[in-house]
Amino acid sequence: MSMSIFCVSLTLVLSIFSGTDGYFYQVVRQCRYSSKDLQGIEFIDSYVFNQAEYIRFNSTVGKFVGYTEHGVKNAEAWNKGPELAGELGELERYCKLNAPIDYSAILDKTVEPHVRLSSVAPPSGRHPAMLMCSAYDFYPKPIRVTWLRDGREVKSDVTSTEELANGDWYYQIHSHLEYTPRSGEKISCMVEHISLTEPMVYHWDPSLPEAERNKIAIGASGL
Repeated sequence: MSMSIFCVSLTLVLSIFSGTDGYFYQVVRQCRYSSKDLQGIEFIDSYVFNQAEYIRFNSTVGKFVGYTEHGVKNAEAWNKGPELAGELGELERYCKLNAPIDYSAILDKTVEPHVRLSSVAPPSGRHPAMLMCSAYDFYPKPIRVTWLRDGREVKSDVTSTEELANGDWYYQIHSHLEYTPRSGEKISCMVEHISLTEPMVYHWDPSLPEAERNKIAIGASGL
């Protein structure tokens, strides 16, 4: 599987807060990049009052759109005034101008996942055993985790979480395989990520103690 099919995007958010007597006002400016050649780049300016967005400018739409009665009135006025001209120029002035910095500082960086295989208690079902393959602290977000049984991909009895944000730019994901053990079989977890030059395969060995299995998972060779 080629990792080039993954699309990496970055959203830059600038928030302005003000609060008086329980009222809360926020402006969120976003630059959304979906490719390095800046095709499909989008600028969004959102105005929020007490956690409810009431008006938005989207460069793809090309005008303000209101979401509340007050927002609709403001949108009608701003679309006829100097506010619209100012917003139309922000895509070039704010997003495209900063795109090289954003890509070099963040989007071009990759961090390899730390992978751990472990045995966990299965839910009450038709299989007596379950394995969990966890990938931690990787960047960017897109990743693919698959299970192999004697070298063949397993698609049934597999459940996975979404990529979960750690809150520090890194992500984690957990995939579970329910199975009935067979003598002499080899069960493996394969991880594909843009930070890896090739897919990495981590083999499960139930005969080893937990600490040794973790070492094998960390240092397993590529497929």
